[in-house]
Amino acid sequence: MMVDGVHVVDGETFRQIGFIPTGVGAHGLYPSRDGKSLYVANRGSNKIRGTPGGKGSVSVIDFASRVVTKNWTIPGGGSPDMGNVSGDGKYLWLGGRYDDTAYRFNTDTGAVDKIKVGREPHGLTVWPQPGRFSLGHTGNLR
Repeated sequence: MMVDGVHVVDGETFRQIGFIPTGVGAHGLYPSRDGKSLYVANRGSNKIRGTPGGKGSVSVIDFASRVVTKNWTIPGGGSPDMGNVSGDGKYLWLGGRYDDTAYRFNTDTGAVDKIKVGREPHGLTVWPQPGRFSLGHTGNLR
């Protein structure tokens, strides 16, 4: 989060072998369902308490080339945080920590829908089973 990108680590030695800059406040990492891409939620702030309407974004890294292939911004600003990919891989769901919002990104186009929710949604988990979800880092299923 403080270095605005992703450290690349060798799986055998656990040593850093690279770095991929993504965006301010890189925080959440989510592999695509096909295993070809990594979605990186960039909060738009390096602070624990950021301000609403920031320059948050989502970067898409191609695993094979280790290159950012897309960067999805949020119209009007936002603060994408923790989340998950839908079971079918069509959407990336993220909490909007500083904006009291949940985001749904279309993983093909990067188009984003905003849904107003309660105060400071730090995490959003979407389970592959239809109709199952968890808000926050609680693991409480609904």
